[in-house]
Amino acid sequence: MRHIIAAVRTTRLRDEVLLILHLPNHVKRILCVAATLLLAILACTRADVPAVGANGSSELASMTIAPTTPAPKASSTSPAEISPEATVTPFEPEPLVSPTFPPTPTVLATEKIETLLYEAQPGDTLWTVAVHFGVVPGDIESRDPLPDERQLIDPGQLLLIPSRIAVTGPTTRLIPDSELVFSPHATDFDVSSFAANQGGYLVSYREYVSTGWLSGPEVVAHVARDNSINPRLLLALLEYQSGWVTDPATPSGDALDYPMGFVDIRMSGLQDQLTWLANELGNGYYGWRAGTISEVTLNDGLGVRLAPDLNAGTVALQYYFSLRQTIPEWERDLSPDGFIETYITFYGDPWAYQYPLYEIGVEQPSLILPFLPGHVWAFTGGPHGAWERESAWAALDFAPASMESGCVPSDEWAVAAAPAIIVRSGEGVVVLDLDGDGREQSGWALLYLHIANEGRVEVGTLVEQGDLIGHPSCVGGIATGTHIHIARKYNGEWILADGPLPFTLSGWVAVAGSKPYQGALVKGDQIVYACPCSTQETLITR
Repeated sequence: MRHIIAAVRTTRLRDEVLLILHLPNHVKRILCVAATLLLAILACTRADVPAVGANGSSELASMTIAPTTPAPKASSTSPAEISPEATVTPFEPEPLVSPTFPPTPTVLATEKIETLLYEAQPGDTLWTVAVHFGVVPGDIESRDPLPDERQLIDPGQLLLIPSRIAVTGPTTRLIPDSELVFSPHATDFDVSSFAANQGGYLVSYREYVSTGWLSGPEVVAHVARDNSINPRLLLALLEYQSGWVTDPATPSGDALDYPMGFVDIRMSGLQDQLTWLANELGNGYYGWRAGTISEVTLNDGLGVRLAPDLNAGTVALQYYFSLRQTIPEWERDLSPDGFIETYITFYGDPWAYQYPLYEIGVEQPSLILPFLPGHVWAFTGGPHGAWERESAWAALDFAPASMESGCVPSDEWAVAAAPAIIVRSGEGVVVLDLDGDGREQSGWALLYLHIANEGRVEVGTLVEQGDLIGHPSCVGGIATGTHIHIARKYNGEWILADGPLPFTLSGWVAVAGSKPYQGALVKGDQIVYACPCSTQETLITR
């Protein structure tokens, strides 16, 4: 598939038109939707927190399964109107970019290369391991068969890797990955009870958010759930930064408005501060997963190469603490007397909470495109941020055809991409639990965002693949046009759309672009490009 993408990427618009003309007849019919269909530019981020720049608690939904009611079945509504006069629009999509492997350190011919023994961690691929160690995939050997460079390596497999990196930052693994993401081991953690036992200012704090007034512990639980960040970690970092969890005194000045120390008028208040924190932790975590981060730059401008055998959870902390610290301050935060001391004081040994997020042989369940068969929608957003900004490129956007731009009501239906139980429904969000245990933090889960209030499926409903779950809208997030946003989680970790478990819907495979929202869906020799516009290159049906 990669060579097909590369070939298409190098053509001009003329060649892409020829490609369209040679597609099968049923695909041509899709591309004959009227060019006058208007699909608004769909800026799609979380909800009530503005973007800052480029680049298990008691408060969670109940796990009790409500009495089920029959889920609405897919209707026989006729497909969106087709216009025989549609023409190819003068639109050239953003090119697809094959990832460029970073340069490896220069080695002199006379140097003796040491060989390192590395035990593969859950979530590793040959490509990302090679990036971390400053080698190319072909340099890595093993006694056991190795998968393709973009596929998951079995956890525990021993790899032999040339030592190419002489100097790195701290090498101690601080927390397991399952203490960074909202994993199954955190589902029974009660934020409110824990905070009440600590007696700090957090308990008396109140904040008005989009859904109404929340207590401090409720804000923590809310941010943890939505961003899929471990609530234990949020509390420990809040305590380490500001003492809010144990100190009952009311903070003053910036310490009250900016408890995480990030002073920005757009990010004042506990929810916005913790949301910023969750996003930065995600930048480190998912950047390590994707192989896009290999070093951090400290506040004094010095760059530090990350130790190649770290785990993603530890990298998330190293990345976060690097944002505003000098080298000495950063090393102190990562030392045994730094943040981890606070964590251990609260919860004990973090490795006691370790949970294997990826088991051997994990695969994505069969998923369909999230709309009715025969209906024409547009693929408006390639891989981009799952919830908060762009830390995990796990989400895709789709918009129904409309004669009006903007946030207008739609009669179109979003449908369940797989059989599931609905474990969350509200604020524009619908979450499908695919393993049926009633928890979105375990196994596979699908998040739908921007589902309208009217007609939205209820919590506890059992749905079959293709059942109706609600109408697309702008509800529940910052969006300038009606659409749906869909992302996957596995054991609490956002699954990158163009990663070792690619987002595949009705056989269409997601491919990321060089920037968020760019990219394409690929199925054999067919390509649908992502763009927030009404051009034929974006149209898709199932």
